[in-house]
Amino acid sequence: MGMKVTPWEVSGHINYEKLIKEFGTSRITKGLLEKLASYGKLNVMLRRGFFFSHRDLDLVLKDYETGKGFFLYTGRAPSGPMHLGHLLPFMITKWFQDTFKVNLYIQIPDEEKFLAKRDIRSLEETDRWVKDNILDIIAVGFDPNRTFIFQNREYAKNMYSMAVKIAKKVTFSTAKAVFGFTNETNIGMIFYPAMQIVPTFFEKKRCLIPSAIDQDPYWRIQRDIAESMGYYKTAAIHSKFFPPLSGIIGKMSSSKQEDAIYLSDSPEEVRYKIMRYAFSGGGATIKEHREKGGNTEVDVAYQWLYIIFEENDNKIAKIKEEYESGKMLTGELKNYLIEKINRFLEEHRKGKKRAEKLIDKFKHDGKLAREMWERVI
Repeated sequence: MGMKVTPWEVSGHINYEKLIKEFGTSRITKGLLEKLASYGKLNVMLRRGFFFSHRDLDLVLKDYETGKGFFLYTGRAPSGPMHLGHLLPFMITKWFQDTFKVNLYIQIPDEEKFLAKRDIRSLEETDRWVKDNILDIIAVGFDPNRTFIFQNREYAKNMYSMAVKIAKKVTFSTAKAVFGFTNETNIGMIFYPAMQIVPTFFEKKRCLIPSAIDQDPYWRIQRDIAESMGYYKTAAIHSKFFPPLSGIIGKMSSSKQEDAIYLSDSPEEVRYKIMRYAFSGGGATIKEHREKGGNTEVDVAYQWLYIIFEENDNKIAKIKEEYESGKMLTGELKNYLIEKINRFLEEHRKGKKRAEKLIDKFKHDGKLAREMWERVI
């Protein structure tokens, strides 16, 4: 199956080295990781290479060291409940905020999915998920005085002037080449990238965007026009795609419930989905598995543990050794993952409940939120 990677569609077997070359990004080097580690214990997703590519991360750290500072920006376009894959960019963003004590802007583009997806026929379909998604984001644990969460349609009056300036700088031929727009693309989608770029200009500092690599096309356009507008080219740090339950091809998607673990899934649902749907790299029979061992490269349970759910390096190394030797069976590996996920989701649900009392602070009443509502960008 051929590889396809756009902001709206990811499919096929992903060749990340090829993406680095095609997108013109840089691999995160050992030297960069050592520099990051000098500021605090590395997040597991950095240590294990899940965040693998970047644009100007070295310049971000140089700006920080020289006192110029930087700020963070990421976001979430609501179209349904959030799953585990949606949460990972927010978790690494929290690590950066906690480590460097910087401002963070979280965009909720509540128009994007309505414009981009034919099966979403009304704005109300996305609106009903906005608050739920925001609560899931707040539950990650961001600093409410250094974080501003905003919805595009609510905050547009403060952003629109800058969006117009951006739009004038970007030709249709550029947008067509970067995003693959056609004559059938609605004009809302053609203008939307300007709104996505605006938050990179919220401060006169370098912006760092943690996201999956499929979102990089937006930042290529920003980097083409930023300096002509008196701002820094944005920096970015890119993750690989969190694999779906069905296997390591593509990415976890909300469109296939059997491929995803949702943040709202009960312990029983988590167990059922993993036991039934998680692709196994184990042998067809216990006898075969004991003799030949399992393949951790394709085993979804192992991959999920490696990416995020088993932070202990010695423990994950032991699991790999025992599974590949045949000593650990697929059922044992899956049970271990189920325990880890259910413990994680239990804590997340507690955080989401606490978030109910914090939502106004992140959107309107916190220090950064108040400052932003008083500004027109």
